[in-house]
This record gives sequence, structure tokens and C-alpha cells, in this order.
Amino acid sequence: MSQHVQDLVARLRASRGDYDDVEVKSAAGGLPQSLTSTLSALANHPGGGTIILGLDEATGFRPVRLSDPQALKQGLAHKARSFSPPVQLTISDAEVDGAPVIVARVHECDPSAKPCRVTASGTAYLRGYDGDFPLSDLEEQAFLAARKPPLFDRRVVAGATREDLDGDLVAAFLRSVRERDSHGLGRFTDDAELLRRAGVTAPDGTPTVAGLLALGAHPQEWFPRFVIQASAEPLPSDPEESRARNQMTITGAIPRMLEEALAWARRTFDTSVVSAPNGTVRDQPSYPYIAFREIIANALLHRDLDHWSAGMAVEVRLRSDRLIVSNPGGLYGITVERLGRDAVTSARNARLVAICQHARTPDAGARVVEALASGIPIVAGALADAGLPPARYLDAAIRFTVVLQQPTAPVARPGKRLNDTELRVYDALAAGPHSVADLKQELKLSAANIRKALRELRSRGLVEQLGGRGQPTVYQNVAE
Repeated sequence: MSQHVQDLVARLRASRGDYDDVEVKSAAGGLPQSLTSTLSALANHPGGGTIILGLDEATGFRPVRLSDPQALKQGLAHKARSFSPPVQLTISDAEVDGAPVIVARVHECDPSAKPCRVTASGTAYLRGYDGDFPLSDLEEQAFLAARKPPLFDRRVVAGATREDLDGDLVAAFLRSVRERDSHGLGRFTDDAELLRRAGVTAPDGTPTVAGLLALGAHPQEWFPRFVIQASAEPLPSDPEESRARNQMTITGAIPRMLEEALAWARRTFDTSVVSAPNGTVRDQPSYPYIAFREIIANALLHRDLDHWSAGMAVEVRLRSDRLIVSNPGGLYGITVERLGRDAVTSARNARLVAICQHARTPDAGARVVEALASGIPIVAGALADAGLPPARYLDAAIRFTVVLQQPTAPVARPGKRLNDTELRVYDALAAGPHSVADLKQELKLSAANIRKALRELRSRGLVEQLGGRGQPTVYQNVAE
């Protein structure tokens, strides 16, 4: 356990923040109220998560003194029983930098009982890459739908006909099937029969959901939000009133959306001129196009197709330091830990993936997907070649997010720059509000040094002042 905790803390310090499956609290002043949402969110999170009490994120995950560890462990166990169903915890002791901490392993709630909600309020929470969020009624339907195998891509689209399929995409699909699977699906010489057996159409010729999304002339006629919403953060040179740059909605069948998404990336990503060892120079985009293509293809193919997600799009957000791609629907049949490591293919929309294996992009004639579990390794290799950090994959059960980041120069955490006096004052305030006189008596420091330390801590947003103007003035650490 101790080595596992050491590895977790090293990971947190390197990333300078919490991970989606790890939450850190100092808990020097007692059990934080914010743990209520965290326990629910981690119980609903694929694979659960870990809570560490006794580390202060604001000062570089430095250990803090826990006044009553036993009371904290009892409080955690008691709080875990205030959920429906109760949160299952494994609580243990560990050490970080020689100081004791409390580690609580939050076990994932059984899928048949999700979502795990706060009994008193009925609210359930979801873990995002930037915090815990209350689950909406619509998102709750996703947990209920996940209790059954997903077969939504096989449904027939009422009102659609064979004429609603894209002739060029269908022709390329038929040609690929007969070339690459001549003794299987390709042996059917009648086009209508082949399309029916491939799941593109129903026996009466009506297109299926998978058929329309992969080969439709305009699938958004039936699925208005099966689109890509792409936008970039304004540049410093853009007008102040600018809210987004290169914002667009990408529509069409999956092969056409994939090509248009790549065109958007070429217009939007920054480029730099780099020199090769052989003396040649080339333009290098801020993110490799091949990695972006694989991520977009996965988002389109593996997004949820149930009724609850009908109003949600695949979202692409380019910020100054990162690229974020998210789609409704979490991973299916595989965990984040196994992505790219095992030669395992798992598809939420098996029929759609099977069709897209033979679909071709209209301009380049490129394959949409291989379905050989090669996408994630391609992304990893392309990022490494470009000198970029590995991708972050965040599975929130009903939403999957991929984050690509620009390399950042190491930034010293506040705790590395605070001097000894400032750290002593900060640690003393962890137990609760103190006046200058309280701190002077407890720390045996002069009032002048204490006030100087408090000014520095307040300027960093680590400490806040209470009272003043005729009322007793005290100071406390900013709440977790």
C-alpha cells in the first residue's frame, strides 16, 4: 500500500493537480464537507477511486498534521453509510515523506445499483476531469440504460428509405466488402442482400441507425445532434468581444465528418517550423493530425446512441494549452488502464463499427477505422514523436474525454517557495481560525513576522481574513 501511495503522490505532484480517480484533502481541520460529492462521484466512476487525507494540494501535496486520525477514519466510515447504496470503502494508513496519511479506497458501485446517490438529498454526482458535478435527470438515464447490452445501432429508422443513403459512400462500401471479404459477406452478389446482411438496412430496405450514420446522405435529418461541435479559444490578437474562434458544426455521415474535422484542424491548429537532422524543414502542427483523426474516429464510432444522448454532440475544444475531445457514452467492455496495452477490441456500437471497417472517406478514399485496437497506440506514438505528453483518457461512465496537452515548464508549487515562517503559520491555521495573538503564543514568533507571513499567504490565496472593522480579526486557511 505504501509504495502505491508513493506512486500516486508522485503522479499528483508531477501533474500539479488531482486526477479523475484520486482526490486529496488536507483534513487538518476535520473531515471536509466536500467529501460528500466526492464519495458519490467516485462510487459512480468506472473502477472507483482513491481519497487521501493528510496532504495539502495548495502547497505541493505536502503532508499536514492530522489532529485525530482515528476520528477521521470513523467519520469516513460513517459518511459512507449516508448513500444509497452505501459506499464501499477500504480504509488504511500510509506514510508520505515520513508523515502519516489516511488512504480510503472507494470501490465502484455495482452497475445494477448505479447511480450512487446521497440519501438525504437524492443527488448523485459524476466525476469530471475538472471536478464533481450533480447528475442531471438525462444523465441518470444513461446509468439505467447501461444495465442492458447496447443494441441501439441496430434499430430501424422510421421514415427513412434506401434513397436516404449516400450513393458514393454505398458504392465504396460495397467495393471494399467484395475486395476484402470476398468469401464472407462479399460473396453476396446482390447489393440489396449484402446491405441487409451487413446491417445497413432492414429486410424491407429501411436503413438502420448504423447504416444511416455510416453511409447516410444526411443523417442529421433524423439525428440533429449527431454532429461535431468544434471551436477554438480566441487568440490574444482577437477582438476582446470574441468568444470563440473557428467555431463550426460538422455534419454528414461519419466518413464525411471525419474528413471535415481534419480540415478544421488544419485551419485551426498552430504550426511551427522545425528542422530535421538532414537539414530539411517542415511545418509541425501543435497536435499531430493522425492522433486527432484517431481520437475523432473513436468519438464518432463509440458515442452513445440511446435516447438520453440524442441531444448531445461530440465536442472539440482547442484551448491555448490543451485539446479536449469528448463524446457521450463511456468505455464499453474495457477500462482506461487497458487502453492501448492489450490487443483487445470492444465496441459499444458493434454493427456501426463493422460497417465503418469498410466505409471510405469520399475525397481521400481512406479507411474510417481498422477495429484492430491500433488507434490508441497510434495516438501514443504520434504524441511521443511530436514531443508532447501522453494523452489523458477520462472515463466518467456516461461521457468519455480525451485531453491532449502542450508541454509545460515545471512550475514550483506554492509550498516550494514559502519560507519556514510562512509554512509554520499556514500549518497552524490548518487546525482552525487564529488571531495574530494566538499565532504568536503558539509559534513563539514576533507579531511583525506573523503579519508579514499572513500578508504573503493572503496574496497567494492560501489564507483569508475574517472579521475586522470593530470585530476581532482572525485568519484561516482557504476552505478545501
